[in-house]
Amino acid sequence: MGQQPKKNEVLTLRIEGYGSDGAGVSRMEDGRVVFVRGALSGELCRVQLLKVGKSAAWGKTLEVLEPSPERRGSDCPYYPQCGGCQLRHMSYEEELHFKRDRVQEALRRIGGADIDVTTIHGAEDVKRYRNKLQFPLAPAGEGVRIGFYRNRSHDVVDVSDCLLQPVEGSRLRQALKDWMLAYGVLAYEETTHKGLIRHLFIRTNREGQSLCVLVVNGTKLPHEAELVEQLRKAEPNLHGVLLSSNREKTNVILGRDMRTLWGENALEDTLCSLRFRLSPHSFYQVNRQQTERLYRRALDFADLSGTETVLDLYCGIGTITLAMAKKAGRVIGAEVVPEAVKDARDNAKRNGIEHAEFICADAGEAAALLAKRGERPDVICVDPPRKGLSLEVIEAIVDMQAPQLVYVSCDPGTLGRDVKLLRERGYQLQKAEAFDLFPRTVHVETVCLLVKQ
Repeated sequence: MGQQPKKNEVLTLRIEGYGSDGAGVSRMEDGRVVFVRGALSGELCRVQLLKVGKSAAWGKTLEVLEPSPERRGSDCPYYPQCGGCQLRHMSYEEELHFKRDRVQEALRRIGGADIDVTTIHGAEDVKRYRNKLQFPLAPAGEGVRIGFYRNRSHDVVDVSDCLLQPVEGSRLRQALKDWMLAYGVLAYEETTHKGLIRHLFIRTNREGQSLCVLVVNGTKLPHEAELVEQLRKAEPNLHGVLLSSNREKTNVILGRDMRTLWGENALEDTLCSLRFRLSPHSFYQVNRQQTERLYRRALDFADLSGTETVLDLYCGIGTITLAMAKKAGRVIGAEVVPEAVKDARDNAKRNGIEHAEFICADAGEAAALLAKRGERPDVICVDPPRKGLSLEVIEAIVDMQAPQLVYVSCDPGTLGRDVKLLRERGYQLQKAEAFDLFPRTVHVETVCLLVKQ
């Protein structure tokens, strides 16, 4: 066996595939896996090792000796320094190939399912698709940086525009920056917990209206009227300006206390021909067009005839629940956040849907309540956060004995884990399709149909 590789050593490696974070994957002579940032499958690269572990190493591309035909020059001046995107160096076709393979690998290797994920639904628009923007702020000498965190850090990269986000965000960002410089307002510095402005948070709707939230390390702003005036001048379709107080040492962006400085405190948006009220705290998918395609497929998988009872766990403000209500006899949404449950009930009224019920409970409590009432859902739908389903939720699903389970996932790894646990408890994975809701990033959504055996 040859000499052990060391940190900073430079190797020539052939890239064989991709890791879950989009890094190229190769192997050294001793069989150790190497994850290479910025490398594409099939390429021959000179790689500098940044970290060497017992079973794996991590490196960066110094030179591409044999480039892939799928390699692209970045169309963004901040890539790859900004951590918002990870895949701008590859063609969109290669990105979709990587994401489809990632979902299939997770379902097969982790989930133990014998299934081919033959379909990934790519986005028609890979630019300007986000309807929610979150800009962290940081001091920069006498000025301020407003942008995005550098990859794997909390160092803010100052940006004037982002190709994933609507131009409204760039205009509001610049107006905030101009106001801060004019009045000497300081950006928050998280290591010292000093400074005032922490984040700029923006939502936009289909009509181009915007809701702007300033997150502050305090309870008020100096020159609030002047700020509102500058924001309204910069963005004519501004619908409201809010102040969110967050004085905690936390990575959570929005604080609990919210005050309206001007205009409305929420937006309305249309999704799947339904109207939804969006407050700053509302969970709402960031890619409207792709979300509609995803929800339509979830509805197809449920295969409703008009008589079924559908239970939607993690219902949030009721988006999937009310989409299912179009073809179900009855829908029940369960959500543990009281504000979201109130929004869901209001959204049902807003859309004239009377056969929807929303209960404030976690999955286990919802299952117990339905069992006590002698009800068993025909279809259960879940759209959990990135961490997936807890074992308690999986047991509650199994106890309810629903013939069909529609699982919408935002993380292939936890999806694979949960599919394995559900298969061990009698649910068979029958269909799975991937959806690209987050072009140019490593994230991918999946909708699955599991049937009780």
